[in-house]
Amino acid sequence: MSAPRIAARPAQPYLGIRAPVINGIRSFADSAFPELFGWLKLHEVALAGPPFLRYYEVARDGEPLDVEAGVPVESVAHDELSARDSAAGDHHVRASTLPAGDYLTLLHVGPYRSDSLPDLSDARAALVAWADDNEVVYGSETPRGLELDCALEQFEVGPVDEEDFTKWRTEFAYLIRPRT
Repeated sequence: MSAPRIAARPAQPYLGIRAPVINGIRSFADSAFPELFGWLKLHEVALAGPPFLRYYEVARDGEPLDVEAGVPVESVAHDELSARDSAAGDHHVRASTLPAGDYLTLLHVGPYRSDSLPDLSDARAALVAWADDNEVVYGSETPRGLELDCALEQFEVGPVDEEDFTKWRTEFAYLIRPRT
């Protein structure tokens, strides 16, 4: 796992499927990504980067409550997407933009979940601890947990690309709120 760092990022258009997490993040991802990639193929939309999960709200224990499966694209006009949706009967896929700004980032290389190796939960905990230690703010308290402006796990290399889970690469990127 890399050390956390702060990096400026430009705005990035994307397409995604957003929903509350009901049966766990894996269940959400296992249904949302195939639907999203099927939609992209059907509509011949090219990707502009690796897929990601965008977290909007997490519970106090870190479990996702509101999340979106997304993929960066060059551009898709919102009115063009609406016309496609109406014609195809699609209502899950939406166009949006990841905001420009300074992001707290960390690269995790290894499995998503493991009992014996550092995994995504360990990487997330390291990122959150670093943010706390360095007074970096990336969200605000809610009655259920923490609301996040833009918190991503971007899957640069995953099981579709590489069988060996020790080579999977996931980048965490959390939009930093300006200090007031």
